Amino acid sequence: MLANKTVLELLDAFSAPTPTPGGGSAAALAGAVGASLLAMVAGMPKTKTGSPESRTILDAAHATLLSLRAELVDLIDRDAAAYDLVVEAYKLPKGTDEEKAARKAAVARGMRVATDVPLETARAAARVAAQGRIVAEHGNPNAKSDAGVAISLAMTALSGGHMNVTANLGGLGDEAYAAAVKEELAALMRTSGMEIGSAYVALGIGHTH
Repeated sequence: MLANKTVLELLDAFSAPTPTPGGGSAAALAGAVGASLLAMVAGMPKTKTGSPESRTILDAAHATLLSLRAELVDLIDRDAAAYDLVVEAYKLPKGTDEEKAARKAAVARGMRVATDVPLETARAAARVAAQGRIVAEHGNPNAKSDAGVAISLAMTALSGGHMNVTANLGGLGDEAYAAAVKEELAALMRTSGMEIGSAYVALGIGHTH
């Protein structure tokens, strides 16, 4: 598993001249790091106001962020596996009509998986961004740069998922599904943009996206 590698081993894997791990896995990794940083800030004893309400809100955010981190860690490997599925489908024989039909169906299945997985990454990253606003509003102000970096990573993960989904939509041959996904992605980007804008205002730092 990619997630079980050391940091240097993982960087070597990304550096290797092989199709996987690629941008989709990198997007999921960025989201997982962002969720981890936000969990750190949410778990700090000090809050912005010191009120019991803030502590309760941050405790809930902490639990949610750890769950999102686990989801995104899983997506690092799932994205690589999805691309490998497409590659294997294209290697299938196509000498007869039956083989051509089977190969076409396998490619279609692989492309659907390769689209759905980064879509999951985008969805998870959007949820991380939403938690980022909560942490920014209630978390330890001394850790505002940590929260800011985390929120930026969440947006990077969302943008990366968006790019990978968009790149694969054309190969699906399902116009209705493609239209629905594009609409969902636009909504995720729009909503997360507002969440991140609010978070940066709460942190009192410049908007980096």
